[in-house]
Amino acid sequence: MIPTLPFEQMLRQLQAGVATLEGPDLRYSFVNDQMRELVGEAKPGQRVADQPGQLPSSLLEVLPRIYAAGEQYTVKACACGPQHCYDLSVQPYHDEHGAMAGLLLLAVDVSEQEAARQRAHELALTTRRLDARLRVLTETAPLVTFTTDAQGKVTYVSPQWYRFTGQPPTADLTAIWPLLVHPDDRLRVLYEAEAARRVGAGWNFEYRLRRYDGAYRWMLSRALPEMHPPDAPVFWHGALTEVHQERELSEARRRGEAELRFLADSIPELVWTASAEGLVDYYNQYTLEYTGLTKEELGPTGWVGLLQTEEQAAAARRWVQSVASGTEFEGEYRMRRHDGVYRWHTIRARQLSDGSGPRWFGTCSDVEEQYRLRQVLQTQYDELSRAHHNLDTFVYAASHDLRQPTNNLRGLFEELRRSATFADPEQALMLQMVDAALTQLDDTLIDLATTVRTQRQQQEPVEVLDMALVLEEILLGLRPEIMQRGARIEVLVGDAPGLRYSRANLRSVVHNLVSNALKFSHPVRPPHIVLRSYHTPDDQPVLEVQDNGLGMHIDNPAHPVFQLFARQHTHVDGTGVGLYLVQRIVSSQGGHVTVTSTLGEGTAFRVYWTVPAA
Repeated sequence: MIPTLPFEQMLRQLQAGVATLEGPDLRYSFVNDQMRELVGEAKPGQRVADQPGQLPSSLLEVLPRIYAAGEQYTVKACACGPQHCYDLSVQPYHDEHGAMAGLLLLAVDVSEQEAARQRAHELALTTRRLDARLRVLTETAPLVTFTTDAQGKVTYVSPQWYRFTGQPPTADLTAIWPLLVHPDDRLRVLYEAEAARRVGAGWNFEYRLRRYDGAYRWMLSRALPEMHPPDAPVFWHGALTEVHQERELSEARRRGEAELRFLADSIPELVWTASAEGLVDYYNQYTLEYTGLTKEELGPTGWVGLLQTEEQAAAARRWVQSVASGTEFEGEYRMRRHDGVYRWHTIRARQLSDGSGPRWFGTCSDVEEQYRLRQVLQTQYDELSRAHHNLDTFVYAASHDLRQPTNNLRGLFEELRRSATFADPEQALMLQMVDAALTQLDDTLIDLATTVRTQRQQQEPVEVLDMALVLEEILLGLRPEIMQRGARIEVLVGDAPGLRYSRANLRSVVHNLVSNALKFSHPVRPPHIVLRSYHTPDDQPVLEVQDNGLGMHIDNPAHPVFQLFARQHTHVDGTGVGLYLVQRIVSSQGGHVTVTSTLGEGTAFRVYWTVPAA
């Protein structure tokens, strides 16, 4: 027989806090150990108001009313102190006569349960916020999101689906979506989706889907299963992304590459491409035919291995330098043909950088015939240069040697004119004509020697010249002619005071232009010559020589005023060599001369210098 425990002992063993409050003053009469955690060291006979412990003040206020009313009162998850929560129950109890004796206070610690409930509540709020955020993201992104179950039933689709397909929201998604897939893609799509669901895997494939306007657009479908191991997946979540433009661009690029390869294979030229590191990854068909090797035999450095052995190292170094710096590669090398014959080739390569990264495109052009022709032309040029030099030497020597007989003739003629007489009435005219012929012959020989000497002076060193000083020296040498004709000379070089040129060439040009201006001055007015230097807007130095002389008749800019022995005013002594020398000197240095003139008013020559490189 189980012994009966005293009532007070039973209350002490309870897992809940128990306290009895006696009388209207609500004094402690019993407090078990669990209750002391709440009310502290309460002693029997002590009022609860004096020793409330962690009992909430709101409970202390209603305890007297509960005693007076004699009714039960319960409160759930009441905060008692900063860290604990209790379920509190207050029940009145009576004595053996049925009179109100006091209150029974029960307290059950539910702190852990309340904390768990609070965490669950917060987690639920967070889940709802994340769910709302995810829904906003999926329904505003430019793609269609969907969810299907293991049987292929569509359980969710975002609003973008209805906007893209034009289907009503009431449509049966599971039944309608396969009908919107292009007939050529339908079976493949259904099979791949079913196979992925059967093995519990995701899928990634493209197909054409009919849009609201009836046009089929390429879509990329991706989906992954929702995994909860060890259970098999039940749902697949995915997205549809339109890739129509990318698909068309890819197709166009593929067609373009095929066409370019066809074009490259049709060109009778060695064409190749290389990676950013300089390794060749493509040879056209003509390269294989020309070399007699396969792509594997040529390898990533094939064209270097086809060169002459003594040229390979230098070519490889230049190629490595071009690849490292990105600069264009170009050079002439002898390359072996399929029959073992080495022929000269011009090898060029340029780098192209685009979105896919840098690549090299190169060609090897057979220039064997051009190389041999260039050698022949060089040989002929050397022969012509020697012949030209010999001719200049001959002209210079001839003009120099012929001047002595001319001088002898002039001396004999002077002696004849002094010692002999003629009965001819036109004696004076005949003597004048012979004297003029001898003078012209002597001037022509001098001009021929000057032409050859000027050609040799074109190789003289270049220096920075003071234009004012050089022009002053030239005018000083022409001072007798200037004074004889009463000429007025103006020198305006402030806009371009310096010129980097050959001193001898500059003196020859200016001397000829100024002497011509004096020689062809107008008979009724004194010569007025202006020498002015300046720069064009392109910073090219110019020398202008303007006079008020007889002028020239120029039909067009191509009039042969600069041709050798060309003359317009035959009544003035001259040989027609001066302007030819000017044009020859200036053009040989890369410059040019222009002339504007009006008969009876004057002429202006403009010399556009080309300054030699430093």
